[in-house]
Amino acid sequence: MAAVQRPCVSAGPTRGLLLLGGTSILTVMAIVGGQRLLRQRQVPVTARMESPQVWARYRWSIDPLQRREAALLLASRSRDSPERQRRLLAGQGWGPAPLAAVALKQQALAAQRVGRPLEAEQRWQSLLGRFPTSAASADARYYLKGNNAQLKQQLLSQQPGHPATLAAAAELPDDANQDTLQASAVHLARWGPLWPGAAKLIRRTCGDITGTGLSQEQRLNLASALAELGDGTASELCLQGTPLQPPQALIIGRTLLRGTPAQKRRGEAMLLQLANAHPQSEEALKAAALLSEPLKPKQALLDALPLPLQERSADVAAARVRLNGDQNGLEVLKRWPDPPAIWQLQWDLARDAFLGGQWDQALSILKTIPGNKLPDPLATRQQFWIGFSLAKLGKQEQAQRVWEALIKAYPPGYYTWRAEARLGGGELPALKGDAAATATQTINANNDAWERQGWSPLNSGDRLVDQLWRLGLRQEAWDTWRSSHATAKPSPQSQLIEGRLRLGVQDYWTGLNRLWRANLRLVSPDQDTRLQLHQSQHPRPLLPEFSAAAQQEAVRLELLLAIARQESRFSPGVQSPVGAVGLLQLMPATAAEMEGAPISDAELRQPARNATLGARYLAWLLEEWQGNPWLTVASYNAGPGAAGSWLSQELTQDPELWVERIPYPETRLYTKKVLGNLWAYLRSDWASHDQSKSR
Repeated sequence: MAAVQRPCVSAGPTRGLLLLGGTSILTVMAIVGGQRLLRQRQVPVTARMESPQVWARYRWSIDPLQRREAALLLASRSRDSPERQRRLLAGQGWGPAPLAAVALKQQALAAQRVGRPLEAEQRWQSLLGRFPTSAASADARYYLKGNNAQLKQQLLSQQPGHPATLAAAAELPDDANQDTLQASAVHLARWGPLWPGAAKLIRRTCGDITGTGLSQEQRLNLASALAELGDGTASELCLQGTPLQPPQALIIGRTLLRGTPAQKRRGEAMLLQLANAHPQSEEALKAAALLSEPLKPKQALLDALPLPLQERSADVAAARVRLNGDQNGLEVLKRWPDPPAIWQLQWDLARDAFLGGQWDQALSILKTIPGNKLPDPLATRQQFWIGFSLAKLGKQEQAQRVWEALIKAYPPGYYTWRAEARLGGGELPALKGDAAATATQTINANNDAWERQGWSPLNSGDRLVDQLWRLGLRQEAWDTWRSSHATAKPSPQSQLIEGRLRLGVQDYWTGLNRLWRANLRLVSPDQDTRLQLHQSQHPRPLLPEFSAAAQQEAVRLELLLAIARQESRFSPGVQSPVGAVGLLQLMPATAAEMEGAPISDAELRQPARNATLGARYLAWLLEEWQGNPWLTVASYNAGPGAAGSWLSQELTQDPELWVERIPYPETRLYTKKVLGNLWAYLRSDWASHDQSKSR
């Protein structure tokens, strides 16, 4: 059958319509895709991002600046693979932006780690030539200096506080002459007395002083550094009769007060001389504060101060209240509501009142200084005891309102926990047993997510430092900040920033100290600052070691963290004056009892070993006290024998009052801090309740 011939129909119009429709679809897709890319560009690369997100930015971002940031962040997460770091960083040192200097530094370090010295030298030379004034250029000078005296001199003069400079000052050849030794010692005394090896060099230089080898200014610097290191005797010897200026007299006198009885007397004489010679100076006011020691003020020392200085010193006024009883105490509180000495006086007077059951008097004292004039740790204490006093006076509804406001306004801690408990909540979970071990497993499994969520912007005011912190380059951020803030008198805000930076480089000892000082100086901080402080003061370092110990001994992980934070600030090498060692500050005898065999101090400095034995001891204490957290924590500090002697009915009825009656001031404060740490770790979700502002 013949095929039917169909008429030829043109496909032009149909194809055109299809092409037009396809083009429209592609255009829409391109617009949508472009919008997605633009939105992606607007979201900065941060340390909170998971690695797949960062890789997507590194490979596909249309913004070369963002690709460089992604490369730097990925490289920081690849520390165990130097070759991968080198590949990620290749070609990222372009342009004039300050971050390019950091990229060149990272390239040089990566080349060194994979054994490419010539490539590393090229990167250092490029960094020094293109960015000679950057913080990273100090590292270039350090690695290139060799026998180049000019480069070392540039380090000492142009970047004196940079870690690379301090390292160069501490590294001396065996045949270094006296002038070189003295110059290095004086530099370290002024810019980094805590740098490894600095103390030894400073002491050696002071011991070698002969004739006019050092100027008076240099001797004062060396002596002040030794005082900061806690060696008052060496500081005095280093002076060799050099006349003291007020700043140095204050530093050395303060150090001597912490020494032997003879040193303490010399320190008192030095501070009195300072106060009488310079009565209008700020140092004289601080000297008067030191001589008004709150625990045991001496009438003779107070009377020896110049009368005008006595009149303007809140510390002297507080000391006289303590010497003469509480007469005129309220007048002193009203006259000076702001100085820390008055805050302490208010607490001491209030504590005496409520321990004596004088609730009306306690309430009057506590209300003398408004809570918004106090830093958070003191404001929370004040508000809790106002509520407690109201409850004791039968004013339950008023007490409830005070406690509810306290819980709403402040982050979790000792007094918010006790307020919740007084309102019918605040129950602690099991601190020992299978439930505690299971909770540890859950926390350990979710740790990576917690760490990412816990990140927040630094907001230092230094654009480069903030950028480095955002990219997870914490050592770079700290080095950059330190090089430009080495001698600045720290404000509370800068202490907060420094504390966070130090924690970022695992300097928990000093970092937590800076954060606590900031917390005690910041009055009525905004909520973002309050959140930063809370997050930063409760880190979770060495989590694998603590988790393993907690699971093995069936002890709640948060309790281990709470004690380690208070005992050692998470510093494994710490040893107390009485011989306690390591993360959980175990006495060798106690550790040997837990181990069932003698154990060395070196072994106790091993984080895993110390955490396990500390957890075992805590498990024993919890069993001994039937899970009672008050007695367990107090026993850890003072010993179970001492804690057992403090048993009373008050522990069940009013545990807050029981704590305040502990006769050892150290144990009293320790118990409150550890239990506050415990509650903060248990309620760590509070710190992430409002993260939208920092995304």
